Amino acid sequence: MSETQKLDFSVVNGTTLESFNQQKNLIKRMLKGNSAICAECNKPLTLQLPPNTKNAKPAEKAPGIYCAKGCTDIELDMEAVALLK
Repeated sequence: MSETQKLDFSVVNGTTLESFNQQKNLIKRMLKGNSAICAECNKPLTLQLPPNTKNAKPAEKAPGIYCAKGCTDIELDMEAVALLK
C-alpha cells in the first residue's frame, strides 16, 4: 500500500480568492453607480436590477452585471446584495 498524496491547492485557492475579491469589488462599485468596463472586450458593463414595483414589466435577464457581448455575466442574489450595503 502506498501513502496517500497530499494535494497542494494553495495556488488554486489564491487565484480563486483574488477572483472572488475582484468580482465583489466590481459589484460594490456598480451598485454605487460607478461605471466599469469588461476586462475581456473593454465594452461597458450594465447593471440589471429587479423590477421595483408589482406593475413593472419583468426583466429579460436576472438581476446582475452584464457585458453586451456576454463576456461578463454575473448573476446577483439580491438578498445577498442587500447585506453588502
